[in-house]
Amino acid sequence: MSDFLRHIEFANPAYLYLLLIIPLLIVWYIFRHFNTFAEIQFSSFSPFKNAKKTFKQKMYHILFIFRLLVIIFLIIVLARPQSSLSKRNVSIEGIDIVMAYDISSSMLAEDFKPNRLEAARDVGMQFINGRPNDRIGLVVFSGEAYTQCPLTSDHGVLKSLFLSVKNGLIEDGTALGDGLATAASRIKDSKAISKVIILMTDGVNNMGSVDPLSAADIAKLYGIRVYTIGIGTTGVAPYPFKTPFGIQYQNMEVKIDEALLKQISKITNGNYYRATSKTKLENIFKEIDKLEKSKIDVTEFHKKSEEFLYFILLAGFFLLLEIIIRYTIYKTIP
Repeated sequence: MSDFLRHIEFANPAYLYLLLIIPLLIVWYIFRHFNTFAEIQFSSFSPFKNAKKTFKQKMYHILFIFRLLVIIFLIIVLARPQSSLSKRNVSIEGIDIVMAYDISSSMLAEDFKPNRLEAARDVGMQFINGRPNDRIGLVVFSGEAYTQCPLTSDHGVLKSLFLSVKNGLIEDGTALGDGLATAASRIKDSKAISKVIILMTDGVNNMGSVDPLSAADIAKLYGIRVYTIGIGTTGVAPYPFKTPFGIQYQNMEVKIDEALLKQISKITNGNYYRATSKTKLENIFKEIDKLEKSKIDVTEFHKKSEEFLYFILLAGFFLLLEIIIRYTIYKTIP
């Protein structure tokens, strides 16, 4: 209970000044109590010398105490008690990572099961689960790029947003430069010693306003290492097409600009990997998982919540208790 009260703040603290009426009520009660007895004159108090007060007489003032408690709790309710918004600075071991994922239509090819996009998402989720102390963000790109989730240590939110990623959210194409530049902008101001971008694509840069090598130079400027992954089998891969007769498959040539991806990684002191199967993709992420760790300061926040319910219940309890006792034990006949 004491720990609970330490975290309580009031939205309308001015109402607490009403508590000043409590001492006035006590003075009024005492004055009223000693002036409500009938006066009977006796020549001596000796007959009452050994008379003892009954338990009922001793407990009579409890009714007034209950009434005071009801008033106190109602005043507290008016002041709107809330659990305080607390923050705690903690240091954890980890690095800052932004995952940049290609979600173009070619990622629907089924050389990975069920397709490249879902296989990459599954492996990415496993990677996130294995790094609970890292801040991780998510950028998706095809013909353009946008941030699906900024850097966060709340992996529950990150995974929820990751699951909502699908093809068709933005214009089709492969804007490698835009995807890399967007990821770099999300991590460039990080205070972590290690800043990493994992860029995964299955195509050739054919859209966007930022040159991929210029984006790589920007990443290098901010000390960001870029690990590039080319995803797709060698040769051809089955790609689904919608037709009036349902889904039809056609083998499409796998084209990945490996030279460009290798150059991006070289500029930023990262590595290039080629994933030709889901198993190889998992092994690649395991290798990246061995990256060095650095210390990150994270501020944890706790949301405010209304806490008046407890005080309303207490006020109701003591009011009910007073009514029951007053009209049973201390019931008077007019």
